[in-house]
Amino acid sequence: MLFAGSDRDGVAEGRITTAYRRWAEPRVVAGRVYRTNAGRIEIESISQINPDLLADNDADVIAADRGNAKDVRRRLRGNEDWPTFLIRFRLVEGPDPREELAASADLSDADLADLGDKLAKLDELSRHGAWTTATLRQIQAKPATRARRPGRRSRPRHRRLQTRRPQTQEPGPHLQPRNRVRANPARHGVPQQPGLRPMDGHGLNDRAPWL
Repeated sequence: MLFAGSDRDGVAEGRITTAYRRWAEPRVVAGRVYRTNAGRIEIESISQINPDLLADNDADVIAADRGNAKDVRRRLRGNEDWPTFLIRFRLVEGPDPREELAASADLSDADLADLGDKLAKLDELSRHGAWTTATLRQIQAKPATRARRPGRRSRPRHRRLQTRRPQTQEPGPHLQPRNRVRANPARHGVPQQPGLRPMDGHGLNDRAPWL
């Protein structure tokens, strides 16, 4: 879920605890935690409602920081034929365990084996064959490099420089410390795993099937 403008600030501060969304089908599940642009939230409930039956003094309207029921209906986005959902949630404070896990390069043999098993399952599901390790190596060799879209014409360099917006970090994919270990275990003191060859320093040993 994304929150715009003052809604983002309200959610981040814990003042806004409900939201109204017009979706073709539910996009969140009660009991799960989701990362948003306002922080992590835990979904407490989601229910389909009739927006025409909302009252100005409904507690959920107030908790969504809406002035009245008409304001709720005015701000709904999406196809008008789609149902409207009321989502109740709470802000989850504290560090994100997933970010802490991704930033950790201290992997045991069991951790590395588990990560390898998960990547192997993704390889098995691919119609192009194994791709995960090759892709990690691609990102490691050329971080912050975006994949070029097929058939897309590139603008002259001077125009790209003129229209480029300032960014807090380089665009494109980056390897988290945890994945750097998986892409090159020998450099991090991890025993070599079968089928995983380190990079030679001059490029990639393998290429992803679509590159």
